[in-house]
Amino acid sequence: MIYADNACTSFPKPKQTADAVYDYIAHTGVNINRGGYASSYAASDIVFDCRELLGGFFGADDCRNVVFTQNVTQALNIMLKGFLKSKDHVLCSSMEHNAVMRPLCQLQKQGVEFDRIPCDAEGFLLFDMIEKLIKPNTKAIVMQHASNVCGSIMPVERVGALCKAYGLRFIVDSAQTAGVLPIDIKKMNIDALCFTGHKSLLGPQGIGGFILKEGFAAEIEPLISGGTGSISHTEQIPDFMPDRFEPGTLNLPGIAGLKAGIEWIQAKGIDNIFAHEMSLTKQFLEAVRGIKQLKIAGPRGIENRTGVVSVYTDKRDLSEIAYALDSRFDIQTRVGLHCAPSAHKTLGTYPEGTIRFSFGIFNTAKDVETITKALLEVL
Repeated sequence: MIYADNACTSFPKPKQTADAVYDYIAHTGVNINRGGYASSYAASDIVFDCRELLGGFFGADDCRNVVFTQNVTQALNIMLKGFLKSKDHVLCSSMEHNAVMRPLCQLQKQGVEFDRIPCDAEGFLLFDMIEKLIKPNTKAIVMQHASNVCGSIMPVERVGALCKAYGLRFIVDSAQTAGVLPIDIKKMNIDALCFTGHKSLLGPQGIGGFILKEGFAAEIEPLISGGTGSISHTEQIPDFMPDRFEPGTLNLPGIAGLKAGIEWIQAKGIDNIFAHEMSLTKQFLEAVRGIKQLKIAGPRGIENRTGVVSVYTDKRDLSEIAYALDSRFDIQTRVGLHCAPSAHKTLGTYPEGTIRFSFGIFNTAKDVETITKALLEVL
């Protein structure tokens, strides 16, 4: 099997990730904040260590501002629905995933306005258009760090500086970059960094979260409330972090696995991981450019992109090609709109979509060579 769908979820995971999940279930197994016994305290230590690890990994001042959720989609929903109110205005890019677009369309029915910052035909943000779209009631910019469709990277640091100049909150979706690109929330002036564990952070599914800039939490109404194991004498939501946004039982095995995944990344070196993925991406792009039937959606070169490559053709049905790659060559990829119709409209690939190949740290040059030969044979 050749797995080329790492933009969806990374696979395989490091052995340490699986071991950490199993070890938690098999040997710790209890809940946190709800037991006055040694194993509960040990579980709390694992969660605190992961929180502290994430804070350092992304440049947070205080690890208490690291909040765990199920995934980046939940994190983005908490941010957008908890912060924006009727008659507020928000900007997003035209390349956003439905994890941003669907909450914004929901909020639009409640009186929240939004506009899309245009991107060019390769998926790169037209930065100079932003100031023209800012209104007196603009409250925030929400934006992906890189496209899940074609890999184009957004100028997050420049947008963060602009947000600071205009007094806007900056919410960043790092689903495609956390674990492959360095992210510093202070340097990039990010007010809320939303992340997921199961992609390039090499954790299991079902764990993600967000990191808030100090003071931002008070402006966000929690989306979900309930027991936290703290201040149990009151029925009011805690006003302190991270309890304000962490009701109910957390995915503790997932947190243990996420911690192991990040530790593996740190040992490997994030720059080494990115260099490896870009080497494979360069090899694949050069090969695809030699296949006349295929067109590349998004950046044609390796500058300012991640290892996510979308291709398409008007000669054959894309689903048929993807099925042939899977059934005949055991090559797993993704076909369609990738939960990002706005991005495909920007790239000119709507409504048919693309076949997406996304490379990870465990892919090899031999994988790319095999994929290329299979594409030639299928076409």
